[in-house]
Amino acid sequence: MIRRLMTSTLVTLAFGAMPAIAMASETSLRPQVRPLAPPDAPADSHAVVARLALVALPPLRPVLRPVSEQAQETSERSETLAYLGPDVSMRPFPRPDSVVQEALFGRRKKRKGSVCGDLDIQGEKVGRVPGKINGCGVKDAVSVRSVSGVMLSRPATMDCDTARALNSWVKTGVKPAFRRSGPVVELKVAAHYACRTRNNQRGARISEHGKGKAIDISAFKMNDGKVITVLGGWGQGAAGRSLREIWKSACGPFGTVLGPRADRFHRDHFHVDTASYRSGPYCK
Repeated sequence: MIRRLMTSTLVTLAFGAMPAIAMASETSLRPQVRPLAPPDAPADSHAVVARLALVALPPLRPVLRPVSEQAQETSERSETLAYLGPDVSMRPFPRPDSVVQEALFGRRKKRKGSVCGDLDIQGEKVGRVPGKINGCGVKDAVSVRSVSGVMLSRPATMDCDTARALNSWVKTGVKPAFRRSGPVVELKVAAHYACRTRNNQRGARISEHGKGKAIDISAFKMNDGKVITVLGGWGQGAAGRSLREIWKSACGPFGTVLGPRADRFHRDHFHVDTASYRSGPYCK
């Protein structure tokens, strides 16, 4: 009898607390604490109260976010307004057909004029160049007009390994070195392929120029017409610092790098070639 009375009392207390709990759930998304039976109540009373609380509490579902004004305006907007401009449209401007065609034409033209499998190397295929003396000649030569968008003052004959090294040097060394005074638009070519000995000295070994593996650069022309020469700019302020940076950056793409500090034969130009050495690049 006493046990039945206690159970009835607990049920009454639980139902009496329900409105407060239900009202709290409408104003708060925090989980509600389940009402517990008194500590001295029988064990089965706790289970009864817990079950009643689960049944009585309404399910807490996430509330949908209200639709933003921007989304409403977009859904109500006419399709024709999508192309009026960024102030009234969330869509980017479609490119005019003329711009697309011009870009495609430029890429096709660039691909047609590229050599050595690189769009950044523009020129023509030459093929085999025979040597007049033993040790000279190029097996698969190309005539390079520009690399990485920088023109050569005259087409230079070389093999593809040298053309790729020249392109890499211009892209990662020459252009960044003139980022303030530039951009650089042209390289002054002092020499390229020539069947001769080193420094034109009698009895010397065949030059890398005679193998299509070398090119000499004597000056750099900027977009504003300014020309920085190796002879006049080396060691002279900002121009000298840029030239030294260029000389240093060539050591890696090329196997040999010679500048004004090398000897009297190279005081007015940079000589770069793709000869390989067991000890690594030779730069002086």
